[in-house]
Amino acid sequence: MEQTVALVTGANRGVGRAFVEALLDRGVAKIYAAARDVATLATTTTLDPSRVTPLHLDLRDLESIRLAAAAASDVSLLINNAGILRFGAGLEIDRAEVIDHFLTNTMGTYDVIRAFTPVLEANGNGRIVAVMSLQSLGARPGATSYSVSKAALHSLCQSLRPALLARGITLSGVYPGAIDTDMLKDFDIPKTSARDVAEGTLDVVDAGEIDIFPDADGRLLGDIWRTDPQRLERLFTDTDELRTFLTQARATRAAAST
Repeated sequence: MEQTVALVTGANRGVGRAFVEALLDRGVAKIYAAARDVATLATTTTLDPSRVTPLHLDLRDLESIRLAAAAASDVSLLINNAGILRFGAGLEIDRAEVIDHFLTNTMGTYDVIRAFTPVLEANGNGRIVAVMSLQSLGARPGATSYSVSKAALHSLCQSLRPALLARGITLSGVYPGAIDTDMLKDFDIPKTSARDVAEGTLDVVDAGEIDIFPDADGRLLGDIWRTDPQRLERLFTDTDELRTFLTQARATRAAAST
């Protein structure tokens, strides 16, 4: 990590800020902390002003993405974390809301990857991380727009991976369980800290792992997805059942560790 120059999108809060903290603790050379509003990066930059550089990057503004790629021409690790989450059921949600999620979470990330591919290729051994969600693999009815945009991003990563590998760039998808951030503050199920998600991702990304389930809840639900995708879908349909399942799983893990 000592020679790594990283860029983290959505670095002003939540998981993005946690990635900046974790990268600093691992001794990276430099971090570009990116956000749509640079002013919101003030507290992130103060973590280490000598190594953290604020950068304007708006997933809905292609020109800002191009300018960011030009300004951050020394990046070797790109962490795509920025995105939006607004709740709403599929048959009632406004069509414009669905499009907004696609343009931000899917197309915005796509544009960032394409803009930075020449940068990562030029710097050698480039790594891209796309922070997604278990809802990329099993949709939650109350978050239709988010789920379908993240599922599209999952498919996009599968599509881009061979071309990136041919350029010496690895692309890893990250599928955490529920994270304790403002986005999910009203979602009453067990959650993992943003820092644990960041640490769990960085622990394995250097090994070239493709599908990363960075936390214990994510790994458990990821195993269910691999063996019985319909069961994961059913769990996401019933919040009470999901809460009970995860609470019991955590209690079992705690008992096994004592």
